[in-house]
Amino acid sequence: MFKEFGPSLYVADGPTVSFYGFPYPTRMAVARLSDGSAWVWSPVALTDDLVNFMNTFVSVRHIVSPNKIHHLFLAQWRDQWPDAHLYAPPGLAQRKPDLRFDEELGDDPDPAWADDIDQVIFHGSLAMEEVVFFHRESRTAIVCDLIQRHPEATMTGWKGMLMRADSLVGDHGSTPREWRASFLRRGKARAARDKVLSWKPERLLIAHGQCAQTGATEIVDKALGWI
Repeated sequence: MFKEFGPSLYVADGPTVSFYGFPYPTRMAVARLSDGSAWVWSPVALTDDLVNFMNTFVSVRHIVSPNKIHHLFLAQWRDQWPDAHLYAPPGLAQRKPDLRFDEELGDDPDPAWADDIDQVIFHGSLAMEEVVFFHRESRTAIVCDLIQRHPEATMTGWKGMLMRADSLVGDHGSTPREWRASFLRRGKARAARDKVLSWKPERLLIAHGQCAQTGATEIVDKALGWI
């Protein structure tokens, strides 16, 4: 079920999914835009509770995927709200043409949510580029896979050792090592990081691991220091 993360911003946890054999919890966010409509980020598997909550909005108007591996449940949401616009990050529309995206996300926010949400793409990776968002009212940076902060208690065994070696465990977290290595041209990624820091976010909402209600700017600075 959704919980309030900040003013006009809500979060819900979904099922754990397997990613190359590693258990990954899923998490989504919904922002209530100024016109009362819902802006949906990285949706998780639909449940009756989620449908009931979404029906409290004027409409479900925008559904966005932040990177090309966060697409598992998009079709469910598109089928439930066929009038919503579906937005693809770089690379996903070509990878999943069956999803019938309406638009591709860019470095500038869509005019439909520009007053409420800013965004920037971390360019320069040969593997995957990610769109990071900033919800203005709650001063929240919304990051998908670029920053992972898995709790110490859940990282056990050899898989936990690998996650620690990648600096994905603990208070600050980071980006998976293999993905870091794929950023061969880091100038644009540094510019994106600088833009995120210029927002001076107070809160950090991430898909995998511990979110933060305070200190987000410092967390982002340290977690993305490798750039």
